Amino acid sequence: MAALLIALSVVCTGLYAGFMLIFQTGVMPALARLSDEEFVRAMRRINEYVPRPVFLLVFLGAVAFPAAALAVPVDGRTGAGTWLVVAGLVAAVANHLVTVAGNVPLNTALAASEPAGEPAGAVRAAFERRWNGFHRIRTLLVLAAFGLLTAAAVLGG
Repeated sequence: MAALLIALSVVCTGLYAGFMLIFQTGVMPALARLSDEEFVRAMRRINEYVPRPVFLLVFLGAVAFPAAALAVPVDGRTGAGTWLVVAGLVAAVANHLVTVAGNVPLNTALAASEPAGEPAGAVRAAFERRWNGFHRIRTLLVLAAFGLLTAAAVLGG
């Protein structure tokens, strides 16, 4: 059971890391080239669409599966394997904390600015740089979590 949970940890964290990396290296640079109105409209639509069941399964699985793997007793787990899972879980939790405390409030403010009719330039200025900063941090954290959990899987963590 522990091996299955570690495998699911690696899969969920890898999918989530890939999503974050593509946003970091492809989506946000492409959106940066848009006008203020186009950028704000696009980010609002992305923020409405992303938190769907498949995304939420991957997002929550990146924390739930490593935590479950640690809770399952397993013969032969090395101390290094255990610590790699713990470190991967800590990185994944830190990623989620940055998301919940940093990116989500910015997304909420962006959505609230639509009915308020705030100018797109001001909305973008209050959103883009801060959102990208938080996103860089969470991308690095989830990439670290993926690497640590993959190492744990290789060691039989």
